[in-house]
Amino acid sequence: MRKYTPKHDVQKKSYFSDRFYITPATPKKEVSSDEVYALDTKLLSEKYEILNSYIEIDELVLYIKPEDNVAVLTFFKEVLAYEMLMELSAIDYIAQRGGFEIFYELLSLNKRKRVRVKTFIREKQALESVSSVFKMANWSEREMFDMYGVKVANHPNLKRIIMPDDWYDHPLRKTYPLQGDEAASWYEVDKIFGKEAREEIGPEIRDSAAIDRYDTKRFARLGHEVPYGVDITNGNEPEHTPLAYQEEGGVPIIKKFDENKSVTLKKRR
Repeated sequence: MRKYTPKHDVQKKSYFSDRFYITPATPKKEVSSDEVYALDTKLLSEKYEILNSYIEIDELVLYIKPEDNVAVLTFFKEVLAYEMLMELSAIDYIAQRGGFEIFYELLSLNKRKRVRVKTFIREKQALESVSSVFKMANWSEREMFDMYGVKVANHPNLKRIIMPDDWYDHPLRKTYPLQGDEAASWYEVDKIFGKEAREEIGPEIRDSAAIDRYDTKRFARLGHEVPYGVDITNGNEPEHTPLAYQEEGGVPIIKKFDENKSVTLKKRR
């Protein structure tokens, strides 16, 4: 068993002790260092402009013009045999560069190689849909639109896929509040009960570090269970309950756990 460490405030702790720490960049290699990637890049460059190219973590990375995205992905699929589009999404660089970096992750099962095709668009610039080339792009482009607000032209069904249709703003933008804004805290109350019930119900608690053990069915931990329906208004909550892995009247052939006979192993057997 792992050594127990208190976790009651783990969500409030900082992940980094050095607030000025910058993760070092991974080394980049020349495309010519890999025969397969070198040939693929050469064939692609004969038809389309490559703005930049390198190999990073044994994967080819290419930068192209945004207006070439459909043609380049079609070339990779039909000519270079990268038959699978594994992922596509956006990275928010609005504050630094005024737009989004879009990436497409391609896989060739025959070559056992991966290629990441990247391009950059302005914040309100529309990007052509690649769902006609790879069917999986349908939902991924909808998610990119939903989470980042990236407009995708000629998409067969461009609408939100995770958030409600009338949700305000896009949750994965860096300007979006971590705990949501005022519209988010009142969304369900307004939808279900109406705005007139705000004072009676109150806003939604969206603090990820907040834990209310008396909410609905009551939060509980092993050895400190509070049976549902017990009156705890005057501090009558049981301080400790016997540790057991089986309720009364459970499966009879299973031996019940006795905390007094348990032993914590110092190392694996």
